[in-house]
Amino acid sequence: MNLSRSIGLLLPHASDYRSLRRSWRGDLVAGITVGIVALPLALAFGVSSGAGAEAGLITAIVAGIVAAIFGGSNVQVSGPTGAMVVVLGPIIAIHGPEAVAVVSVLGGIIVLIAGVFRLGRMVSYIPWPVIEGFTFGIAIIIFLQQVPAAIGSEPGPSSNAFVSAVQAVGTTTWTEAAWALGVVIAVAAVMIYLPKLHRQLPASIIAIILVTVIAVIADLPLDRIGALPSSLPAPALPQIDVASLTSFVGPAFTIAALAAIESLLSARVAASISDTGPYDADRELVGQGLASVASGFFGGMPATGAIARTAVNVRSGARTRAASIIHGLVLLAVVYLATTAVAQIPLAALSGVLMVTATRMISLATVRSVITASKSDATVFIATAIVTVSFDLIIAVGIGIIAAAFFALRGLAASGGVHREELPAPSAPEDDGIALFRLDGALFFGAADRMTEEINKISNVSVVILRLSQLQVLDATGARVITELVHSLERRGITVLIKGVQDRHLRVATRVGVIAALRHQNHLFTHLSEAVEHARSHVRRSHTTSDTPRE
Repeated sequence: MNLSRSIGLLLPHASDYRSLRRSWRGDLVAGITVGIVALPLALAFGVSSGAGAEAGLITAIVAGIVAAIFGGSNVQVSGPTGAMVVVLGPIIAIHGPEAVAVVSVLGGIIVLIAGVFRLGRMVSYIPWPVIEGFTFGIAIIIFLQQVPAAIGSEPGPSSNAFVSAVQAVGTTTWTEAAWALGVVIAVAAVMIYLPKLHRQLPASIIAIILVTVIAVIADLPLDRIGALPSSLPAPALPQIDVASLTSFVGPAFTIAALAAIESLLSARVAASISDTGPYDADRELVGQGLASVASGFFGGMPATGAIARTAVNVRSGARTRAASIIHGLVLLAVVYLATTAVAQIPLAALSGVLMVTATRMISLATVRSVITASKSDATVFIATAIVTVSFDLIIAVGIGIIAAAFFALRGLAASGGVHREELPAPSAPEDDGIALFRLDGALFFGAADRMTEEINKISNVSVVILRLSQLQVLDATGARVITELVHSLERRGITVLIKGVQDRHLRVATRVGVIAALRHQNHLFTHLSEAVEHARSHVRRSHTTSDTPRE
């Protein structure tokens, strides 16, 4: 495939909207619905990150529209997410709010490059327990981050969400915290119980409207969102000097990794719960990269695919990416028509929304399934969750993958074995001088030495036959161990015959020296009967005269 065609596949094309003539009504309803659902989340994530409600709203609009047009999923909805808020918090604490646009652009460029270089399928190598542990840890962090606002207090000085929440609780005057807690409880109650009356009701926006109206009428002593711009700012390149650019490289890679992982996981979920066709992982990275870059130009935050909003989009009838575009336009209308009303929303109400959202991110049934699946899966899940909450999200994913790889390799190594077999009938007098071993499963760096110990113990035989036809995995280390085993047996005067090297293993076996280690090129066989007959003839010759040189 030439370069121009390869790049062309990553760009928007008319087929993205092929079914729009039939689905436009469903897309319109879905877009409006998810726009209403996304409004409180966009505001809440912006406030929670420290970048401000304006940044969250800008991100939902700009990134939502750009990712919908250029992304690889037909129904994915993008914008600010809880996981990204968790990453942005420490960055803002160190570099200030102005750093958000910078890392958004830099992180977006990295994700864009990853898409161009076709790295989208890498997310498929992340094990399920790692994903669930990562999600569980993020949910806990999001909940803990809302504790200060939920009790009307300032966050503690610690950068750790748990410690900061404890510090905030320790400095709270509970008589003043009562109003904020009341708002949180009211919002949570509406969000939990209203859907039981009717699933299609936008519970979060209704909850916010109710508590905001009450707070305004009663003039309750609550912190509000405050003034918001009544239009989108003009796009501009974030201001940064070259000297400080290096300090943003690390955070940018962290944001890029998170954006890629979360967006591709969300797109995969969207493809599994809808019948609108598969997603293009590489194009999705291109779309998400462009979305974050565009968001940064407008002063917004890095964006990712949002699983919850995407699920709402699908359930509301979305069939094409037009629904996601409409969702962005709905939020744009809010900026131009309703910012005065939005400014009156209590911050505690947004905390209530995020606390319920964080709680819903945790599926007890899924957690139970992971923990009870196996000890190794439970260990990977728990380790990933703990590291996510205690240290860093990307480090948590890395540690989780390493742990999962360790257990997977251990299991693969255990699947391998070496078994001594009886020679095929009819028996012959020479059979006592022949040992037949069958190598099963995997012979690689994690299992090679253990599998050869059994063969090295052999004694009182003249010929050893190694059956490799049942060997499923053979890497360079395994081939090297077979080579050394052949040399070791030959030095002891034991002739080695090899039977059944599979075509897929022949290359590595030849290059590492397995074939060359044999005493004679005729000691490599395709059929077991031929190998056994050759071994028997060899034993007969060795019994008739010890002076006869072996082959």
